[in-house]
Amino acid sequence: MPTFYNFRENGLDYSFDDIFVPAELFREGNLFTWGSGSNGILGNATIINTSTPVTTFAGGTNWKQVSGGREHTAAIKTDGTLWTWGTGFSGRLGNAVGTGSISTPVTTFAGGTNWKQVSGGNSHTAAIKTDGTLWTWGSGGNGRLGNGATTGSISTPVTTFSGGTNWKQVSSGNSHTAAIKTDGTLWTWGSGSQGKLGNAVTTGNISTPVTTFAGGTDWKQVSSGVSHTAAIKTDGTLWIWGAGGYGRLGNATTTNVSTPVTTFSGGTNWKQVSSGYNNAHTAAIKTDGTLWTWGNGANGRLGNAVTTNVSTPVTTFAGGTNWKQVSGGISHTAAIKTDGTLWTWGSGNSGRLGNAVIAGNISTPVTTFAGGTNWKQVSSAYFHTSALTYIDPVI
Repeated sequence: MPTFYNFRENGLDYSFDDIFVPAELFREGNLFTWGSGSNGILGNATIINTSTPVTTFAGGTNWKQVSGGREHTAAIKTDGTLWTWGTGFSGRLGNAVGTGSISTPVTTFAGGTNWKQVSGGNSHTAAIKTDGTLWTWGSGGNGRLGNGATTGSISTPVTTFSGGTNWKQVSSGNSHTAAIKTDGTLWTWGSGSQGKLGNAVTTGNISTPVTTFAGGTDWKQVSSGVSHTAAIKTDGTLWIWGAGGYGRLGNATTTNVSTPVTTFSGGTNWKQVSSGYNNAHTAAIKTDGTLWTWGNGANGRLGNAVTTNVSTPVTTFAGGTNWKQVSGGISHTAAIKTDGTLWTWGSGNSGRLGNAVIAGNISTPVTTFAGGTNWKQVSSAYFHTSALTYIDPVI
């Protein structure tokens, strides 16, 4: 759900929220998917599992950002068009159809060529256009679409009820959504269970965006999980709230928290965070290039060579200080280093690790079978993984 794009080039850190967006972000690239092929989520015209990266059927070399949902995938091309594929149940593909599956990428019904960032959730999708408008579609249960309704489904993109034209980054969770505006305010909506909205409430639903209880106008990046949310402020502090089970909040406890709290290890140099799916984990990268994980250690998803739970951030076993982007899935994790290599660990079921194996667990990071040193962005979902590469080596 996690798919905020953050990377480092030529000694500088870049992200979607930068006022100046570097040309490198829009460099053309190939889109690869692997793992479970159920419902066509790999976009390669089949429903067969794949244990090594494959290009989507629609092909093309102008993909710029991708996000995997539970049983669907969404991606944006450099021409600003938005494409979705996988299960169409609840209208999550945004193509005016609420049933069936699509195994090759299709453009959303709303069309347009000004999409900037997209995030696929459990059964809904959210995306932002270059004009700053925020659009959501799919299941409206729990108010996760932010359009004033708590039931029903929408199969074509709609603007959120609160409107506005200053949205800069959005993250879709299981039953809630979180987004940041250009003024630095953080907004959440959907299911408030376990405190995941961060507004000091642990029950009920909210169908229109509300600011988190902690407030502030200095939020930089947010990531929504199934039952918790994590966000980073411009001062480099990392804040988490929601379900504390398995230690996923990283604050040395397993209790729920309904207002944002800093992780136990603290620090003011966090750069990017990703909330894993389900009863899972959290992963984050610091500005010094170190990668940290915590929460549910089952299947080796923490990458620290063990399978036990951890309630405070720990560095991955492979170590190193050149990590640039990480994404947590339901039981696996994927991350890219500044040298362009892609690493995966955790459950290998359905081939989601991309290492030519369709079963077994790996508790320390391994490079994907396809190898290469030109990976630029990765997204881990429930049962599959999606990633983009530069068509030419990173300079």
